[in-house]
Amino acid sequence: MIGKSTASMVVRETCVAIWDVLHPAVMAQPQKEEWLQIADQFQESCNFPNCVGAIDGKHIRVKKPIRSGSQFFNYEKYFSFVLFAVCDANYCFRYIDVGLYGSSSDSAVFGHSAFGQMLINNDLDLPGNTTLPSTTYPAMPYVFVGDEAFALGEHMMRPYSSQGLSIARRVFNYRLTRARRVVECAFGILANKWRFLHSPIHLKLETAISAVKAACALHNFVRERDGYNFEESLSHSLESPNQSGVRGTRHGAAVRDHFTAYFMSPQGELPWQLEAI
Repeated sequence: MIGKSTASMVVRETCVAIWDVLHPAVMAQPQKEEWLQIADQFQESCNFPNCVGAIDGKHIRVKKPIRSGSQFFNYEKYFSFVLFAVCDANYCFRYIDVGLYGSSSDSAVFGHSAFGQMLINNDLDLPGNTTLPSTTYPAMPYVFVGDEAFALGEHMMRPYSSQGLSIARRVFNYRLTRARRVVECAFGILANKWRFLHSPIHLKLETAISAVKAACALHNFVRERDGYNFEESLSHSLESPNQSGVRGTRHGAAVRDHFTAYFMSPQGELPWQLEAI
């Protein structure tokens, strides 16, 4: 038998060591050539060209952190911190940010993350604009896809508002959802393999954050070793952060409209998309 404090120290140090060793190997920031490979994967598996990542955030349940007040108390009425992630089409995490208050919205988590700042400042080494498949104009940026919680921008695509949608906009939302769902599936795989995520984590906040980071690194390690074939219909017990309304940019709206027109064109349409909406 070992004492509780000793066991806690072993868990904490093991999780920190797993993250420190695996993170550089399985979750290094992609460079230009790797972004292009990710875009090819999204085009092949999700039929969304120029997409380099799917973005989302999930609540990780914890016991109430000491002296935290209501900062970790979320809109679903339990204590949590947020796991923010960017995934590729193989359901691997390319970036994570762990530990922001559960009361935060997806847009706030994104804005405070190092990834959000790098995207805003054009520090991600994304490839230059290129035309969509089978077209010659216009040159389009590479983009990330997210839900309504994220602000529309040149490199950030979100769905159109659900009210009064034209057929073309409904098709865009469907096509975006096909790409965005990979991050939902990644969370499902993570939670079902590392089952401590199915219930509140009874560890100190710092240790709980380290455990989640270690699980994400192990998730990538296992997927790279075991391959990428699995059932996509995976459920998980992780809740999404509050989706507060955010405004987008005019340039982002123009980019989204170009994608919409492409998805309705002979070059970009899918045979089943009208039936799917």
